[in-house]
Amino acid sequence: MAIQMQCSRQQIARKNTGLHIDLKDGDLVLENQILAHKKAKTSKLLALAAIGLAGTTALAGSMTLKSQSTHAEMSNAAITQAKPYANAPASFADLVEKVRPSVVSINVKGKPQKKRPNLGRRAPAPPFGNRAPDQNPFGDFFRRFGQPQPPQQAPKNAQGSGFIISEDGYVVTNHHVIADGEDIQVILDDGERLDARLVGSDERTDLALLKIKEKRKFPFVPMSNKIARVGDWVLAVGNPFGLASSVTAGIVSAHGRRVGASPYDYLQIDAAVNRGNSGGPAFNLNGEVVGVNSAIYSPSGGNVGIAFAIPSVLVSKIVADLKEGGSVQRGWLGINIQDVSEDIANGLSLEKAGGALVTRLVETGPAAKSDLKTRDVIVKVNGEDVDDVRDLMRKIGEINPGEIVDLEVVRDGQNRKVAIKLGTFPDGKQLAALQRKEPGLDQGNEALDELGISLASARNVGKGDEGVVITEIDPDSDAASKGIKVGDVILEVNGSKVNFPADVATKILEAKKLNKGAGNGKKIVMLVRMKDGPYVGLKLSQKED
Repeated sequence: MAIQMQCSRQQIARKNTGLHIDLKDGDLVLENQILAHKKAKTSKLLALAAIGLAGTTALAGSMTLKSQSTHAEMSNAAITQAKPYANAPASFADLVEKVRPSVVSINVKGKPQKKRPNLGRRAPAPPFGNRAPDQNPFGDFFRRFGQPQPPQQAPKNAQGSGFIISEDGYVVTNHHVIADGEDIQVILDDGERLDARLVGSDERTDLALLKIKEKRKFPFVPMSNKIARVGDWVLAVGNPFGLASSVTAGIVSAHGRRVGASPYDYLQIDAAVNRGNSGGPAFNLNGEVVGVNSAIYSPSGGNVGIAFAIPSVLVSKIVADLKEGGSVQRGWLGINIQDVSEDIANGLSLEKAGGALVTRLVETGPAAKSDLKTRDVIVKVNGEDVDDVRDLMRKIGEINPGEIVDLEVVRDGQNRKVAIKLGTFPDGKQLAALQRKEPGLDQGNEALDELGISLASARNVGKGDEGVVITEIDPDSDAASKGIKVGDVILEVNGSKVNFPADVATKILEAKKLNKGAGNGKKIVMLVRMKDGPYVGLKLSQKED
């Protein structure tokens, strides 16, 4: 019986798995008992199954609710995360309609340009002048982007952009757009032409302030009092290639960009700007001006997505000064300076690279009347550390002329104090006059002509930190016959390092002085060391004085 029971259980187990196996004859009673047991067990299993099913349903409902809750939480998190980007517009059309009436095109006419006198055939100065070395990596690919100028002897015509900043018609643009202009016209968004006068301009920051002559109310835009963040939207509106009221969009790409020899930091933007956009505004999404478009980086002269704008905070300060007095008054030391590299720091026994090295004192400048000397390294101004050349230029420029500044300098490894009463920073024409008065410079320019070359500091044209670059060469000169070509860099002349054209001129004058009286037609050989090349002997024709 035990065996039969075991067999029956096995059969039942198999039957429960879906297989039907008949019981043996004679086991009817057992079968009935088994069937009864099976029914009871089945009822119990069904009850348990019902409970289990209900539990499963409840659990599924719980999981569904939890899933829905989790999805809602994730959605809320996504929405929360997206909130900072919610200000990005689907269209800039509303903003454009708001700001475009305040943006103007500018036409400038001037006297016919006279042919420049030959002053040693110097290379053109970089966009912001050459009062300090230009050490940014883009070199001569920086471009001002006013419309191209016509040939010499033709009337000077320039086109650019600007924007109205007050109801009574004050207009901001770039200095280089209106430089030397006599007849200035402002063209409104609807094409109306209005005469304007120059209130004042500042070459140092490349800003100018105009005033529309007609008396009436004009649409205007406010200046932002905050520096735009990297990644913020910007909208550029201007007059590229004479196409008035053109609009482009982009973002702020970077802060603190160095442009030319300017001591001020610029915003980098990627909104497309081209020739004629110069002086135009860059707007934020609130319709505030965050920068004045002033320069581009371009190997070709066209847009490559890298443009530079003068920050609005600086613009507001300069415009206020121009409106009040027509110019910006800055302190002036009257020195030439350069950055201190690691090598220079070691050579001058400095603890670290930093500060500004004095390379020349302007003869009539404030520093020439003080105890300051060439080779001094200025490390502090009124107790504040000087990081580099640009930092010194900013600090001195922010001090009023006539004030006395206390400089801390390192001389021969020792720290010294030097007090200087600041002069007034000269404008471009005054600086040129000071350069012409530099002892022996005109004679040096004549000597450069005799060599048949024009030179520029390597720093000012992006060719490195040392030497002078050949910018022009007479094909009939001795230099050309020796294989020297435009773009070559001269590192030494007669054993002395040269970093400025004036250094070369000085060595030429020294050589001429040593050979004075040797007779007309005497050939003087200048030993020149070229970068990545050999020494070259260049002949200079000696004339009787």
